[in-house]
Amino acid sequence: MDGIGKIGILGSGSWATALAKILMSTQQEINWFVRRPQTITQFKEERHNPNYLTSVPFDTDRIKFFTESDINKFFRASDTIFLVVPSPFVKQFLKRVRNSSMRGKLIINAIKGVVPDENILVSDYLQLVHEVSPENIGVVAGPCHAEEVAKDRMSYLTVGCFDITKAEMLSKVLINDFVRCNVSYDVVGIEYASVLKNIYAIAAGICHGMNYGDNFQSVLIANALTEMSNFVNTVHLVKREIIESVYLGDLLVTAYSQFSRNRTFGNMIGRGFSVKTAQSEMNMIAEGYYGTKCIKELNKRYQVNMPIMDAVYDIIYNKASAQDTIAELAKHFK
Repeated sequence: MDGIGKIGILGSGSWATALAKILMSTQQEINWFVRRPQTITQFKEERHNPNYLTSVPFDTDRIKFFTESDINKFFRASDTIFLVVPSPFVKQFLKRVRNSSMRGKLIINAIKGVVPDENILVSDYLQLVHEVSPENIGVVAGPCHAEEVAKDRMSYLTVGCFDITKAEMLSKVLINDFVRCNVSYDVVGIEYASVLKNIYAIAAGICHGMNYGDNFQSVLIANALTEMSNFVNTVHLVKREIIESVYLGDLLVTAYSQFSRNRTFGNMIGRGFSVKTAQSEMNMIAEGYYGTKCIKELNKRYQVNMPIMDAVYDIIYNKASAQDTIAELAKHFK
């Protein structure tokens, strides 16, 4: 493969649409997997995604669309594939892809979640189930809300690859007038941090819904960063700076931003909504709901002290009182 080759995007939600906007600022053409044919028809007619970030125009003549029945064709036609579907559906999509269609492709995880039921990272799932070589796996993350990309607001991404030269190549196609991009070899740490920050954003939302103030929120996030650092250093000890934007920055924006679906989900729980009602009221998936269960299961093996994650788990899975659980949690903050 010469460089990153033809780029394909698997998924058509808000983050997939934002990534498409970024990539089309540097690429002549892209491949785009959009599951429903009727969505593609409407996309071509209106020249924007009819369901997400509708203010972002696209030159659809420079996009080759693929539908649900064409998923293997999509993989064969693409050299670098960004996976940008909600984590609960990643297995559903990938199980229809033959391993031969993935062979030799550079696959980038942009999901910010784990594979439910399997309780493993997307990078691990690609290796174990689809026989993708580690040097052909990467991750893209960072404090970069889709809604702000849509408005051309300055944003920062980090590309992580086990093969750092591929991360450097990929960073070049993600840099434009309003996006900066760093590189890293810490694929595993970035993936775990991307899961954990969603959990802590739910906690921040719960506290906001219960009218805890900014002073408490700052202490909550300071403790969350310590908890994140302890976990990622236990499961994957490499040299990293937890205060870099891909770790701390992404945690901050997910915990505080009005665009954060995990914060929104938590806020509704804090205001007294049931988990089921909160999920039904949202038109997008809060990845932290699934991530909390996965990290809880994983931590049975690692036994890291994770009081914030445990508190979120008790509230959303065990129906524990948010008021009592957060009040008890607050006693142990530093």
